Amino acid sequence: MNESEILDFLYAILPAAVVGLISFYFFHSYIKNEENRRRFLLLREKQKTSLPIRFQAYERLALFLERISPGKILFRVQPTSEDADSYATLLIANIEQEFEHNLAQQIYVSNECWDYIKTAKNATITLIRNAVAKEEISTANGLREIILKNLMEKQSPTDAALSYIKKEVRSLA
Repeated sequence: MNESEILDFLYAILPAAVVGLISFYFFHSYIKNEENRRRFLLLREKQKTSLPIRFQAYERLALFLERISPGKILFRVQPTSEDADSYATLLIANIEQEFEHNLAQQIYVSNECWDYIKTAKNATITLIRNAVAKEEISTANGLREIILKNLMEKQSPTDAALSYIKKEVRSLA
């Protein structure tokens, strides 16, 4: 083969190579876009089914926070005796039972939201324990009065968690 035959061969191959590279680029881009489109459609379909479940979880957790709010639990759970310690134990048991009932909701909310909920629960229990630890309290009604007085002075522990739930739900909608 001489030089002119090699150049003729290159001139014949070069356009085919350019067309082949351009075709490869376009087919590769097309396949990538189709894959992204399919992923987007799957994600959208998944969100259609999971979003209502997540909203329901937020609703249940908001209801949980409302139910364990110190002001509301005192009126919902009546003392069975006049002993402050037994009433505090009853209140704490009620809070723990509510928490256990809503434990599965944690898989539908963010870790930060779940941490707020656990903190609110623990702070409410601590508020009750601190109130019953005061020496001047001996009756269940005295315990109720102290807890309600504390609520007038400062915000309920459940309010911060409820605010966070509302913020997170707004970000989903």
